[in-house]
Amino acid sequence: MYATRSMHSAQSAYRENSVATASPARLLVMLVERLVLDGERALAAQQAGDWPAAHQHLLHAQDVVAELEASLDVDRMPAGKQLAALYQYLRGLLVEANVRRDAATTEEALGLSRQLCDTWREAAMAAAIQ
Repeated sequence: MYATRSMHSAQSAYRENSVATASPARLLVMLVERLVLDGERALAAQQAGDWPAAHQHLLHAQDVVAELEASLDVDRMPAGKQLAALYQYLRGLLVEANVRRDAATTEEALGLSRQLCDTWREAAMAAAIQ
């Protein structure tokens, strides 16, 4: 039991340090990676009929999208308005998937989240090279 607590503490410290030392681009990638993880967990929970777990994962995914929206400066980013609309659409899908307990809608949101994640990873890599 002590080893489990100690391991959990080490993992928490590692995560906190990773976030504290990450560049803004890396933080954005970490955020969308978490969005994908939330979507995957929500879908698995829906498929298993575990509605409370699916609900929690979908709520967290909505929080992640809200954070993405809040950090977006639509006036300074070339495609900011389009990205804002995409985030709003994704948040709507997550709400619908949760309210209707609809795995197909969760799959659609997950697919979009994966595309966003890939795009932000590529952008972060391109920015790191320059």
